[in-house]
Amino acid sequence: MSEIFPGDVVEPAELVIVPLGGCQAGVVAEAKGMVRIRAASASDVASLSAYFISLSPTSRNKRFMGARADFAVVAAECLPKTSHPDRFTLLAELRREGQGTIIGETRYAYDAAASQGEFAISVADAFQRQGVGFLMMTAMEMRAVNLGHDMIAGETARTNAEMRGLAKKAGFRDTGLGDWQSIHLAKRLSRRR
Repeated sequence: MSEIFPGDVVEPAELVIVPLGGCQAGVVAEAKGMVRIRAASASDVASLSAYFISLSPTSRNKRFMGARADFAVVAAECLPKTSHPDRFTLLAELRREGQGTIIGETRYAYDAAASQGEFAISVADAFQRQGVGFLMMTAMEMRAVNLGHDMIAGETARTNAEMRGLAKKAGFRDTGLGDWQSIHLAKRLSRRR
C-alpha cells in the first residue's frame, strides 16, 4: 500500500526501475521503490543542484536547451516564491529505506500575457523510459488545473526525440510555432470531475 507523504502531489507509485544500459559498476541492475512526486521546498536547493550536476551533458543540454554551469543558481530559481503562486517545481523522488533521491524535476510558470503555463522537465539518465516523466507530466497538469489554468505549453529541440515522444504520449500537439531548431508543444487542459 502506498503512503501519502506531506507535500505529495499525487499518490506515490511503486515502480521497478531498470537503469538504461543494464548493470554498470556501482549501479544496481534493478531498483524497486516508491516514486513520489512532491513540490520542491527551500530545503531542496543542494540536492536539486546535485541532481542537475548528475545529469549527463546530453540530458543537461536537452533540459536547458543549451549549456549551463550555474546549477546552484538554477536550483534556487526553481524554488517557490510566495509572490508568484502560479510558479512551482515538482520533484520525482525514488524512496528506498526511508531515503529519497531526486530522479526527476519539472518546473512550471504561468504566463498571464500568453494565457498559458510553460514547463521544462528532466529525468535522471538511469531512470528515463521508465514512466517517471509521464507521472511528473500528469502531476504538473493536475496542479495547473487546480490553479485554474486551461493551457500548458513547452518548447523542445527538434532533435529531442525523447521529449517529443513523451509530449505526444501526454496529449500535447505541435503548434507549428517553433523555428528551424525547436518545436512548440501545447495542450488544452480539462477539469476532471
